[in-house]
Amino acid sequence: MHTILSGKTREVTIGIDRPFVMIGEKINPTGRKKLAAALTAGDMDYVRTLAENQLAWGAEVLDINVGVPGLDEIAVVRQVVEAVGRVADVPLCIDSANPEVLAAGLAAAAGKPLVNSVSGEEARLASVLPLVKERGAAVIGLTMDDQGIPSSPEERLAVAEKILERAAKIGIPVEDVIIDPLVLTVGSDSRAALVTLQTIALLRKTLGVNINLGASNVSYGLPERPAVNQTFLALGIQSGATCAITDPAKLGQTVRGADLLLGRDEHAMRYIKYFRAAEALRAEGSEG
Repeated sequence: MHTILSGKTREVTIGIDRPFVMIGEKINPTGRKKLAAALTAGDMDYVRTLAENQLAWGAEVLDINVGVPGLDEIAVVRQVVEAVGRVADVPLCIDSANPEVLAAGLAAAAGKPLVNSVSGEEARLASVLPLVKERGAAVIGLTMDDQGIPSSPEERLAVAEKILERAAKIGIPVEDVIIDPLVLTVGSDSRAALVTLQTIALLRKTLGVNINLGASNVSYGLPERPAVNQTFLALGIQSGATCAITDPAKLGQTVRGADLLLGRDEHAMRYIKYFRAAEALRAEGSEG
C-alpha cells in the first residue's frame, strides 16, 4: 500500500517496500524558544533556514506547526507555509489541534499535503476528516479515543479500524490514512515501547496500512536519549513503520542504516550518499 504526497514539484511515496520517509519535525515551537520568538516577530528567514537544513539532512516531508500562545495562528501558518514553499519543493505536513489552522495551512500548501492529525475522538473525527476529504490530503490517525490511549495493541488496532471506517464513509481512501500507534516514555512504563512495537506488527498484519512514529517520545526523562531513540526507531522500522516525524540530523543515519540492512538500498548508494552529505554538513557546523 502506497501513500503518495506531493509538494510544488516533488512527489514522495510512503510504503513498506520503499525507503523509510523522514518528516522533519523542527518547524514546531514546542520546546524551541528561538523559533517561538521568530514566529512572534514574523522572522521568516529563520523558518526558511530550518527548512533548508532539514532538507539537507534528508527530510522528505516538512512538518509545519505554529502553536505559540497568543499568536494569530491562522495568519501565521499561511506565512510559514508560503515562506517554506519558497525554498522547499517537498510535501508539507500541516500540524495543529485547531481545525481552522489546519484549513488555513492546507489552503496555502501546494500539491497533496499531509495532516497531523486526527484521532478516534469523536470531536476530532467530525472536524478533521471533512477537511482532509475536501482538500484531497492524507492524514495521520492517532490510536487514541475519548477514553485516552489504550493500553493494549488490540485496543489500539480497534481505534485504527474506527478511524479508517469513518474516513472511508466520507470517501477518504485507506492509503491516505497513516496510522500512528503512539508511544509513551519507557521511563514511566517499561512496557510502553514494547506495546507500540507489538501494535505496529499487528497493524501491518491486519490492515497493511502505512505507519508513522514519533520516535523521541520514548526516551523522555532518561539520560542519553539519542541512543534510546535510535534503537527504538530501528526496531520500529523492522516491525513495519514506514515514516516518522523526527529530527533528520539526529536520526537520519539510523534510518539510512535500517533501510540498508532491510534490503531497500541497492549497493548501499543511499547510505553512502547520506554519510558523505552528513560529513560535509558537520564540517560546516549545520545543526539541522
